[in-house]
Amino acid sequence: MAHKAGFVNIIGNPNVGKSTLMNAFVGERLSIITSKAQTTRHRILGIVNGEDFQVLLSDTPGIIKPAYQLQESMMDFVKSAFEDADVLLYLVELGEKELKDEAFFNKITNAKIPVLLLINKIDKGNEALLTEALALWEKKVPNAKIFAISALEGFGVPEVFSTIIELLPESPAFYPKDQLTDKPERFFVNEAIREKILIHYKKEIPYAVEIDTEEFFEDENIIRIRSVIMVERETQKGIIIGHKGSAIKRVGIEARKDLEKFFGKQIHLELYVKVNKNWRNDDRQLRRFGYQNK
Repeated sequence: MAHKAGFVNIIGNPNVGKSTLMNAFVGERLSIITSKAQTTRHRILGIVNGEDFQVLLSDTPGIIKPAYQLQESMMDFVKSAFEDADVLLYLVELGEKELKDEAFFNKITNAKIPVLLLINKIDKGNEALLTEALALWEKKVPNAKIFAISALEGFGVPEVFSTIIELLPESPAFYPKDQLTDKPERFFVNEAIREKILIHYKKEIPYAVEIDTEEFFEDENIIRIRSVIMVERETQKGIIIGHKGSAIKRVGIEARKDLEKFFGKQIHLELYVKVNKNWRNDDRQLRRFGYQNK
């Protein structure tokens, strides 16, 4: 049989379930999943290998109108997803009626590549809502093949994956067949810590935070990690640390447990907090954290 390989890029509004779908395909938690918007900041590649195929899946940030330079860089990742895709997955949730950016929507409806429009979270609605949604999206995106799915429950996901493989071009594999992602270990350490901050802190705090893993030493039985939580203001530093260090201790314990599952080894994790003023609007800092996509 001929070998197939290609790039399958997932786009959509914030919180429609892109990361959940990505992880359902890959079978690993590569992308953060929380109920908060703008959880995914990077374009994250997950690789699914079979004997005669390699699917390169990209989870992208939710489409928003940028308010500061970090968000502009996030939207650059979304733009790049249109440029190298062999198949485009446009994810909407049941009840949603439009993409928040008209320019991106025009790119989808005028795409020269196959588009699969996935109506997600159908487990949250009823048949009447689904019928209405199918009619709406068939009219709005006539170039797409439409699927009704629940990424969380796994409903409809195998059918989508089978269709993806049918649509992929014939090609040798782009990456070694035992590779799961293109991201280094430190990236997943940073994401595990950031996920706990998204879960446990409110308002602006999670969005003003970036993680920098300064040390990652792996021995046979243990990985020793030192990570710095960057914030923009001294007041945020106090909130992250909490009373007598209780808040940062909780983040550390929960992140360590997740990382032990991910790496399959004992983890020793040290966390520190530093003020890095206005990093979200600083080109040099954004490049350092891997955000400048241009």
